[in-house]
Order: sequence, then structure tokens, then C-alpha cells
Amino acid sequence: MRVFVVLFLLFPLLELAVLIKVGSMIGVLATLFLVIGTAVLGSLLLRAAGVSTAWRARERLSRGELPEQEMLEGLLMAVGGGLLILPGFISDLLGLFCLIPFTRRMLIRTLRRRVEAQVMRSRAFAEDLAARQGAPRHDASGPRVIEGEYQRRD
Repeated sequence: MRVFVVLFLLFPLLELAVLIKVGSMIGVLATLFLVIGTAVLGSLLLRAAGVSTAWRARERLSRGELPEQEMLEGLLMAVGGGLLILPGFISDLLGLFCLIPFTRRMLIRTLRRRVEAQVMRSRAFAEDLAARQGAPRHDASGPRVIEGEYQRRD
């Protein structure tokens, strides 16, 4: 939690330092045009990505499937477009990272793995707690344990 607070406070300072450095290298007017151009590009991409994601989600729903991939991609495209709208080059780089299809899918895969691991940890904790309290298991899809003894002979 403290890391996020430090990053939240440090991020604007880093953005400002990069803006000053780029402005001193290419000039103030060119830097302003770049910042304004990426904001306009971000708003256009945000609008186009929202429409295309909604269209793909509607197609999957009409086939009777859940559009979880489209929803996650739409969320990352919205975050990427929002980061492009923010003034600064670091946020623009992070926004492009969210908008490029290859990196977006890589982020979604990583996010899914982390969520699945968290769910498995919480499920294991809940099953362990229920077993300690002597509560019967109602989950038929969970692992079944058969207690017994065995002997290994070589």
C-alpha cells in the first residue's frame, strides 16, 4: 500500500521532469504540440475502442458466450486512452503499452493468472477453515480426499 502512495506522489514529479527535459531538447512549442496531439489521439482511440469492444461483446453474447476477454480488453483500452489524454510522456508510453494488442493480451494473461492464484488461495483457506470447524462440504466439484494407509515396497 505504501508503494502505491509513493508512486502516486512520485509520478507527477517524474512526468514534470521528463516534460522539462524534452522541452529543453526539442523546444517548448514542439513539446506542447506533442502533448496536445497525444491527448487528441487518446480521445479518438478511446471512442473507437469503446465502439469496437461493445460490438465484439454483443456478438459473443448473441452466440451465448460470456465476453470476458472483450470486457478486459475494453477496460485496458479505456485505461490506455485515458493515459494518453493525461499530459506527459511517461503516461503516454504506458497508454500505448495498454493499446498495442500484443502487450494488451500479455497484460490480460498476467492479470488472469494472478486472479486465479488469489482465488485458489482463498478457496484453500475457506476449505481448511470449514474442515477445522467440522462443517460438511457442499461443494461437489472440489477435490475429494480418501483417508487411508499405504505401504511402499520396493
